[in-house]
Amino acid sequence: MSTLSTHVLDTAAGLPATGVRVVLETRSGTPIDESVTDHDGRIGSLGGELAAGDYVLRFATESHFEHSFFPEVVVVFTISDERHHHVPVLLSPYGYSTYRGS
Repeated sequence: MSTLSTHVLDTAAGLPATGVRVVLETRSGTPIDESVTDHDGRIGSLGGELAAGDYVLRFATESHFEHSFFPEVVVVFTISDERHHHVPVLLSPYGYSTYRGS
């Protein structure tokens, strides 16, 4: 089984994105867990222990910016090994990027 965490950074402000709602789902859309980023833009654990498979993280980014081109960021990823997985999102009002963190 694997574990999952995430981190959202507001690259426009150079600060953590606090209060961003994040939902973890199966690839078929079944909700597994949800939480809100803390004062450091982090969620330390989502979904408990996760089996191998495809998952979706939905970041409700419209609540963070007054005007955002992307009201939601959706990241689809695959867990294929038993270890901790970290999915960071670098966010601005008009763009975002993500990567497999450590």
